[in-house]
Amino acid sequence: MDTRRLILVLIFTFSSFMLWENWQKYNQPKPAADAVAVNSSAGAAPKPSASLQAGGSVPSTTAVPPTGSPSAPTAETFVVTTDLLKATISAQGGDLVQLELLKYKEHDNKERNFVLLDARHQYVAQSGLIGEGLPTHRSSFKRVEGATSLAEGAAELKIRLEAATTGGIKVAKVLTFKRGSYLVDVSWEIVNGSDSAFAPHAYFQLQRDDVAPAGETAMVSTFTGPAVFTDAEKFQKIDFSAIADNKAKFAKTADNGWLAMVQHYFVTAWVPKEKTPREFYMRKIEGMNAYQAGVIVPITEIAPGAKGEAAVSLYAGPQEQSALKLLAPGLDLVVDYGWLTVVAAPIFWALEAIHKLVGNWGWAIVVLTIIIKAIFFPLSAASYKSMAKMRILTPRLTQLKERFGDDKQRMNQEMMKMYQTEKVNPLGGCLPILVQIPVFISLYWVLLGAVEMRDAPWILWIKDLASPDPYYILPVIMMISMFIQTKLNPTPPDPIQAKVMMMMPLIFGVMFFWFPAGLVLYWVVNNVLSIAQQWQITRMIESGSKAANDAKA
Repeated sequence: MDTRRLILVLIFTFSSFMLWENWQKYNQPKPAADAVAVNSSAGAAPKPSASLQAGGSVPSTTAVPPTGSPSAPTAETFVVTTDLLKATISAQGGDLVQLELLKYKEHDNKERNFVLLDARHQYVAQSGLIGEGLPTHRSSFKRVEGATSLAEGAAELKIRLEAATTGGIKVAKVLTFKRGSYLVDVSWEIVNGSDSAFAPHAYFQLQRDDVAPAGETAMVSTFTGPAVFTDAEKFQKIDFSAIADNKAKFAKTADNGWLAMVQHYFVTAWVPKEKTPREFYMRKIEGMNAYQAGVIVPITEIAPGAKGEAAVSLYAGPQEQSALKLLAPGLDLVVDYGWLTVVAAPIFWALEAIHKLVGNWGWAIVVLTIIIKAIFFPLSAASYKSMAKMRILTPRLTQLKERFGDDKQRMNQEMMKMYQTEKVNPLGGCLPILVQIPVFISLYWVLLGAVEMRDAPWILWIKDLASPDPYYILPVIMMISMFIQTKLNPTPPDPIQAKVMMMMPLIFGVMFFWFPAGLVLYWVVNNVLSIAQQWQITRMIESGSKAANDAKA
């Protein structure tokens, strides 16, 4: 197989990959127009299944669909500020209705901070209690006076809200924000001042529409939607369309695991304490383009005069894999590397290790490329030797074509004899490119899926390795390097094929205009190293061939 066929194989493989990605994006649920009206049960809290009421952890056969709508825009709100977050909390339900991440910028406007929870996507974090007369996410709360900003040197900030109740029962919702963390502990405190014991439940849910976040394009298509993890069922992503059609399949109950709402680079996740029975639920809100996914946990029976509590941690922030691994088992799986995770995960691990040494993600990509090239050096050397020999044989192949141009069968037979005599493998140049394809696609997913790459600069004009080169300098350099490689390869005997080969660098370069700069950087460095290796091997083979011919003469 000559170089022309190698490049065609690469084009076909990569085009198939991009078509698959676009097909997945096309089949994602389309946003529907928001309805003004909300169903009559919009204020209802979810109901635990019989198995959870009994304190068990066996799978439930009854769906637990909650309903509700975002907090009313007229409800009083107040803002809480930490070193990493700016959170807006509503007096209705004590819900988080907006969350601004102070260390991250918007995709389209680098002058503004990124907002994760917001009204635009109907994206809120809600919680409430299940039981007669107990407050839900639709109830009114009053904030207890206290600080709303994390004090200098303080490790945490507690926000306490109290709800009006009847029958002698007192309920408070406490949100604890922590320094240097995107974790918010949400707890319910219940004091039973009544004459009888009761065993309530607490629910914690995330609400969002099905519209993908800003930055999703035909070249960037990542998962947006709820996800569940349990030890038994492992990581499960659920499409919004499956929820709307009541066909969603996921773990319903367990005594471990978490529930999350995933989007590109960021995640919100409710993480109950281990060994606590829990029940997961999901549903589409009737009459609205909004979905809810949540978890219900039981509260131990509270005797008269006693106090009960339920606490679940909420992570709302970037998909930093090291932090997610420490928070809960399997939570780092929300980082979407596609179907090549088995290759992409080690690549990111290596990139992260190199980054700790060099302190720059761009230089980490350069060093990783050199390491990968060194690993495949023997394979590449064998390939380049084969291509160098093919380059020497090109004049003789041209003669064969002139002699047997009208007899294709005879020409192929003579070509095979020549390959056998000269010990040349026409397939030798194919393997290095085929080996690079999974590495290339895996690095593509690492650059798109790892939030660490978001807004990560390299040098000079490259301010974001996860976005295209704004001035197309790297793609142009890549085109030049590919052109040089083409000149080093054997020239096809057919003039038309030769012209097509010369057009390949331009075609590929234009394609790479819209690829992440980090990916183009990898390809440029790889090309430069390949040129150096191929030039040296070609020079050695041609010198040896010339010496052998001189000796025969």
